Amino acid sequence: MIKINEAIIVEGKYDKIKLCSVVDAVIIVTDGFGIFKDAEKLALIRYYAEKTGIVILTDSDSAGRKIRGYIKGAVKNGVVKNVYTPDIFGKEKRKTKPSAEGKLGVEGIDCDILLAAFKKAGITASEREGEPDITKLTLFELGLSGGSNSSALRKQLQKRLGLPSLLSAGALIEVLNTMMSAEELAAEVGRMKEEEHGV
Repeated sequence: MIKINEAIIVEGKYDKIKLCSVVDAVIIVTDGFGIFKDAEKLALIRYYAEKTGIVILTDSDSAGRKIRGYIKGAVKNGVVKNVYTPDIFGKEKRKTKPSAEGKLGVEGIDCDILLAAFKKAGITASEREGEPDITKLTLFELGLSGGSNSSALRKQLQKRLGLPSLLSAGALIEVLNTMMSAEELAAEVGRMKEEEHGV
């Protein structure tokens, strides 16, 4: 498994599951053409493009090309890299029949071929070491999860940091780990609470 600094954009949840067995990275799912109507997720992709860079890894069929083209056109700033999988014809194990074009999607591509595609695109292992600094426990300890006011507090923090409002707690953890340490997060939450209470 290789660690990749850039956020990786894939089409579906099964693509994400497959990729999680190959790379350690933030992986964002477009839900197919759902990205065309999802302003919040597009804002998150733009954020990552500017902060860490993004890697677009869509299927090699016409739908995948449309999604790739849409994202490339929608991201005006930051770094966008493309990883292309070869045309491999076949059927994913979970499906009863092949896709319309008969090509395997990302979920059906062999792990070694996926790694080779990353290498061919010039994307290699990062220097990121150790476990993420900000965890679910960090959010709980700071009152950002598990409390009666946690959801409102998270939304307030997301607004303060210029992040999309509809992030799940898990997605928020991934984003925060690209922005700051647990200590810096605690200080930010402390300042936010002080301002709220007029201290």
